[in-house]
Formats: sequence, structure tokens, C-alpha cells
Amino acid sequence: MLPVRSRKDINLDKDVNLDKDWPAIDEQPGTQMPPSTDSDAHTFRDAASTYPIDRDKLSVYLSSVGLSLDEDAPIEQFATGLANINYRLSIAGRLTVLRRPPAGDLPPGAHDMKREHHILSRLHRALPLAPESLHFCADKAILGAPFQIIEYHPGLVIKGDDQTLLKGKPERCARLGEMLVNTLAQIHQVDTSKIGLSDFGKPEGFIARAINGWRGRAERLETAKRTQTLTSEIGNWLSQQTIPDRLPTLLHCDFKLDNMILAPETFEPRAIVDWDMGTRGDPLFDLATLLSYWTEPGDPDCMQRLAQMPTTAPGFPTRNQVVDLYARKTGIDVSDFQPIRVLAIFKLAVVFLQLHALRGKGPDADPAYVSFDTLAQDLLQFTLDVAHS
Repeated sequence: MLPVRSRKDINLDKDVNLDKDWPAIDEQPGTQMPPSTDSDAHTFRDAASTYPIDRDKLSVYLSSVGLSLDEDAPIEQFATGLANINYRLSIAGRLTVLRRPPAGDLPPGAHDMKREHHILSRLHRALPLAPESLHFCADKAILGAPFQIIEYHPGLVIKGDDQTLLKGKPERCARLGEMLVNTLAQIHQVDTSKIGLSDFGKPEGFIARAINGWRGRAERLETAKRTQTLTSEIGNWLSQQTIPDRLPTLLHCDFKLDNMILAPETFEPRAIVDWDMGTRGDPLFDLATLLSYWTEPGDPDCMQRLAQMPTTAPGFPTRNQVVDLYARKTGIDVSDFQPIRVLAIFKLAVVFLQLHALRGKGPDADPAYVSFDTLAQDLLQFTLDVAHS
């Protein structure tokens, strides 16, 4: 049985294979500057709970590709990150992150280190907040799975809806809200033709393909009759919408606050992590994905139970304010945002259904996943309400 976890600790898109075009990983790359006690808030597991790594075999392999593992420096596994296994280690005096998939059989296309390396080995040249991937190893014989070496960024990650550092600080919340919009705009303004990503992804028909894909996933699941009725109604509504193709941009596809590393002193952004689902497509899908996690104080209970971002804290902008700010920052027409937002919430509900089917049923069900079918059904009702304004 998997360990009991709170919903804020469950990486929704990383615990199940969602789309072969958008494979899955988890988090925690990060810069080459060494951490100090006042600039680094990352935490690490103790030796007893660290997933074992063959240091000698890793050292020999790295030497064979011109990288020198510092023998006197520890290899520490990050305490955060649930899907992938991430370690901090030192190579030639430089702190780096080794990222590898979890052990065991993996769904096709999931936890794809090669895909993320393809993005991060290029993107840092145009987007300094993207950590550089320094090396990719496809040989499973080294550590039991493919892995990559990524530059390390010290800092702070605000997990889920944790408001510990935000209580009584509405000005900090306002800055974080604006920072998220500004950062998303930076991602969408990257010129992919200048960094070798102009042919990346499948941008043509992106939204239509996403609608068909998520509708198909919902229909293939064995769910309650009420859930089937809701998914069918939402799928039909989405299929009837006219959403024109717009100029594609680079997409993160899971952009939210806990996929950013912040400076602990100023809360300024230091890195954007978790690029495993990156692709090119309609930029409003990224915005809608962000807002599918963006809970407001007056939202129905299902949105409060998501616990994905601390946006109910006073000072955070509303979703409508985020859309308006994004439109001003980018100049992108948001007049057809409503159906894309419906698609993003629908996707999130289907993810919960998939997670329930995968880990919330049977005698070995993880208690953290057992109620996901109920949450998904409530989210589907909310999705329908959004669709009908």
C-alpha cells in the first residue's frame, strides 16, 4: 500500500499516464550557485528513507562522459517530489540534480526524462528561469532507469495550498499572483525557432485533439452513472464549441505555484520546474490550466478540496483579474477563453477519475485516493456550471 498523503502532496498529472504527447514526471531541478542557510529552503530525506543509488556505478559512468562526481560531497534525495526520484549531488564543484523515474513498470510515455532533457537543454538560452539539463543517460543499466543531470537552483517551494508564509501578508499574495501571470507570459513569448524547438509538439488542432483525448479517457473509465452522464454532457458541449486555432506558443502544461522555486527572502522567481508535459499549442490552455487550480474564497466545496494553490489567501487576484492581466501582458485575444477553461477543469476532473481507478479501488487502495471519484464528480458538476455560465 502507498503511504497516506494529503491531496496537496499528490502531483495530479504525474501519478498517471495522461497522454503520450504529454508524458509525465515530477519536480525539483534547479543554479549552479551554492546554497546558503538564508537562500535555500529545500529539504532532504534522511539516509534511512532515501531510495538507494549506486554511487560507484554512477561515478564510473559520469567519468566516462567527462563529468566528475565529487566524492566528498553527499548525494541527498529531495524530501519533496512523489513521482520521480530526485537527488542533489555535486559534479566538478557544481551542485546539480539527478532526476530519474520511480522504480517498477511505467506506463508508455510516462516519466520521460528524454523529453524533458530535450526541452531544458535548449530552453534556458531563451528563458533564464528554465534550469539547464546538462546530460541525459538512456542506459537503464547504470541506475535501473534513464536519468538526467540538471542544474540546481536553491530556494523555496510553496507546496499546495500552504498559507504559512502568506498569512497577514496580502501584499505578498498580490505580488505572487502578478508574478505567476508575468512568468506565464514570459513562457509564451519564447521564440522557439531560435532554440531548436520550432518543430516540437503537435500544435495544429491542439484544442480539438485535447477535447477528443480527454473525452475519450473519461468514456473509457468505469464510473458511476451520474459521472458518465456529466462527462457525456460536458464532452458534447465542448465538441460543439468553435475554438479557432491561434498562433501556437511554448506551453508548460502544468504551470502553478508549486512548480516554481522562489527566493526565500523576496519570493522572487528563481526557476520554473516540471517541464515533462511541455509542448507547443494554444497559450490559453496554459492559462486555463493555471486557473483550474486557482481557488477563490467563494468557490464551491470541490474547488476548496483541490488544495493545489494558496489563492484563497487575501491579496491574490481573482481568476477574472488574472485573465485580464494576462491579456494586457501578452496582447492575446481571450474572448474564447470560457470553453478552454471548461476543457481544463474537465481534464482535471478526469485526472482524479483516473487516479481513483488506478489507486483508489480494491483492498490495497491508498486512502488518499479513495474519495477521488466523489471529488471528480463534484468537479464535473462545477465544470458544467462554468460551461453554462
